[in-house]
Amino acid sequence: MSDRADVIVVGAGSSGAAVSAFLAERGLRVICLERRRLARAGACWVNGVPRAAFAEAGVALPGPDESDGRPWPVHLVAPRGRALVPVHDVLEIDMRKLVARLQARALAAGVILRDEVSVLGRDDDRVATSAGPVHARWIIDASGLAGARLLAQPAVERHHLCAAAQEVREVTDREAAAAFFADHGVAPGEVLNLLGVAGGFSVLNLRLHPGGATVGILTGSIPSLGFPSGKAMLATFVASQPWIGPRVFGGSGAIPLRRAHDRLADDRVALLGDAGCQVFPAHGSGVGAGLVAARLLADTLASGGSLRDYAVAWQRRHGGLFAFFDGFRRWSQGVDSETLGRMFAQGLLDGASLRAGLDQTLPRPTLRELAAKLRALVGAPALAGSLASTIARSAAVRALYARYPRRPERVPAWSRRVDWLLGERKP
Repeated sequence: MSDRADVIVVGAGSSGAAVSAFLAERGLRVICLERRRLARAGACWVNGVPRAAFAEAGVALPGPDESDGRPWPVHLVAPRGRALVPVHDVLEIDMRKLVARLQARALAAGVILRDEVSVLGRDDDRVATSAGPVHARWIIDASGLAGARLLAQPAVERHHLCAAAQEVREVTDREAAAAFFADHGVAPGEVLNLLGVAGGFSVLNLRLHPGGATVGILTGSIPSLGFPSGKAMLATFVASQPWIGPRVFGGSGAIPLRRAHDRLADDRVALLGDAGCQVFPAHGSGVGAGLVAARLLADTLASGGSLRDYAVAWQRRHGGLFAFFDGFRRWSQGVDSETLGRMFAQGLLDGASLRAGLDQTLPRPTLRELAAKLRALVGAPALAGSLASTIARSAAVRALYARYPRRPERVPAWSRRVDWLLGERKP
């Protein structure tokens, strides 16, 4: 391995492999280091990615080996109500195949891609690794939530960590499987999203794949709030359904459910993907955000900008949206599943607003839709107060992100204002 490069990328998952490829395609010499085998880099399960993220990142849409190629209707079900999102932009992606494709693109662009190399620390432009020291002008930490932490980023608080698990399993009794979904009013191929199944902030997401040979199971919760982990929820559900057979593939892990770190870069190091908490807080999907951030980072450096320019651009373009939904995620953690069901039944949470969350865009209700929601809130004054406060605070946070400071010494004061609006600290 060479001991010098323009850029060192730590982590060869989806965001790390993508930024390595983008930078090398712009003529930079890139070394990408992965502590695991390349085939185990990044997520090894199925993840939802908006098609718009592929377009913005300049990555081709997945072929039939990565995805079945269409967004399927989503049914969100809670006690006392349910909602349907018939049309949205999210594809289910086999992350093993997407990561392999991005790694192949990086190799084709000339990236030096080394696996089973651990990063031990950093001193200015020198990165200490288990394969020897490497020097670079820029260092990109795409090593994940519990990775190298080369910018000394703070640990994510436990109440912002979702313990998720996802598996694809064989179906041993197709008739019983079809009957299970039919009992819930869901056709094969469509997504059944059961909310609050283990109490509070917990979800069980199920999809019987076309043909009925396999089923996708996704679970998630925040254990620090007193709920079983996603892995435990998945095991319990599988044990309760005799039609579910052996595991085909899958995995589990912790996902940060908070806005991106306030400091994403200094003059030498930039954070990317889960390492920077660039994860959509409403549901914990970070693949699309990581691809978009990778493209922004590569374009910034290739056009003569700095790592700090990347950080400012990401926060101003995308940080406000993520922080807006972080406010709603925090609010939803205190709402029980029956209240969510009533909000579905009353139209406060309808297909249009829920689609915005799936697609990772701002909701844009029409005047008629707003009037209907206001009428529904009149009959629920306690809910109206907390929801109105959440909307106002989230909107104010989004406005603050449009003025994210360019000067690093001003970031702490800006950060305190954001924390106060989101209920993290006192003013």
